[in-house]
Amino acid sequence: MKSYRVRIWKISTKKTGGRPHMVRWVVEDKVFSELFTTWELADSFRADLKRAAQNGEAFDTETGMPDSKARAQNAMTWYAHVCDYVDTRWSKVSGRQRISIAETLAAVTPLLVRDRRGAPDARVLRSALYQWAFNKQHRDSDKPEDIAEALQWIAKASVPVTELADYDRITSALDGCARKLDGTAASAGYYSRRRRVLFNVLRYAVFKKRLAKNPLSEELDWKPPEAEVCEEIDPSVVASPEQVQELLTAVSYAGWRRGDRLVAFFACMYYAMMRPSEVAALRLGDCTLPEKGWGQLILSGSAPTVGSKWTDNGQAHEQRGLKGRPRKAKRVIPIPPQLVSVLRDHIRRHGVAQDGRLFRTERGGTLYKSGYVRTWKTARALALPPALAASRLAKRPYDLRHAGVSLRLNAGVPATQVAQWAGHSVEVLLKIYAKCIYGQDHVWHTMLDGALGGTSSQRIDSDR
Repeated sequence: MKSYRVRIWKISTKKTGGRPHMVRWVVEDKVFSELFTTWELADSFRADLKRAAQNGEAFDTETGMPDSKARAQNAMTWYAHVCDYVDTRWSKVSGRQRISIAETLAAVTPLLVRDRRGAPDARVLRSALYQWAFNKQHRDSDKPEDIAEALQWIAKASVPVTELADYDRITSALDGCARKLDGTAASAGYYSRRRRVLFNVLRYAVFKKRLAKNPLSEELDWKPPEAEVCEEIDPSVVASPEQVQELLTAVSYAGWRRGDRLVAFFACMYYAMMRPSEVAALRLGDCTLPEKGWGQLILSGSAPTVGSKWTDNGQAHEQRGLKGRPRKAKRVIPIPPQLVSVLRDHIRRHGVAQDGRLFRTERGGTLYKSGYVRTWKTARALALPPALAASRLAKRPYDLRHAGVSLRLNAGVPATQVAQWAGHSVEVLLKIYAKCIYGQDHVWHTMLDGALGGTSSQRIDSDR
């Protein structure tokens, strides 16, 4: 039964008890009450009741709740909604995207709760969400007791998805996207990826009629915290051609079993500007390797490492197309004689896998990141002087790709052409990769001297 006869009393407070603040109200002749831990929570609840009464909403005589609160209480929770979203998207996205979705939702979901009474340890809850709740293949598998209890708690404490329309709720979710585990601000790129995931989750809620509109479709008076991270490549990590050659030589004896097999792997990242996942998928049929002169690579796929929990076949790697391109797209890269020679030597010494892959483990498996990173770390210590070895110069294998892109830009190759070879948009290329090669300032000095007609001292002498 519904009634419009409602009276709301003032908040009363007891001196003892865990929830000392009480809100009392009357519907028809029946008294209802709710207890709260803080006066602010009680006041907020009382304000909601008053607003509903002023708006002419009917109150239920059995529960005492106005229609708006009854709808909210019966609405699907945020936790249930995002689990549904994960299941819907699972078969449509790659392993990397599955990880990105799970990571974002594990950061946001703990913030969207009614209260934190009985909350589990933050690390346990995050692990429970990331490893189980937001992994469709493992959600129903056996769980440790603390993980199961954490998921039971979040299922009960999660707010209705309709509350994401409130400013405080949506900005709390955005704050979760914008911060790392230690509470510091995340980089702009990291925040953007998470925000895209959140936007899509909310768009799905609108599509399923669980939310009236997407709150992120409108301009919000909120800005992410500024991170002390530059999205551009630090010039100090970019090695010169001479330094790259020293590093590749050191790789050949950085481990008697693995090192020699990885020289061409790292050379592809530098001379062909390839991503590690693209090099791992390179096959003999993709290569044109003449005895002399320039060669060519035609890339059509990649083999990123995502972990066996996130792939459909239980393998650590998945076979994907090129990053940011349609599945059957190809990328043609001209390669210099130096890389042609290295690849021909690699094939002569190590052969190819049965499926034509150039790079593999001794047992024929796909290369793991942990293995080639260890080899690179050893090679840096062998190739570089102590001061440079302690610096950020070529610290990661991926820095070879940065060096390869920067080399071409500094050599005067048009950005549009370099972007096509590297598999980037021109905008991203100029924003991220257009950096000077370490120790190459003299190249620019020579070019400027030529443009100025000689050095300043020479011009002064000629004036005399």
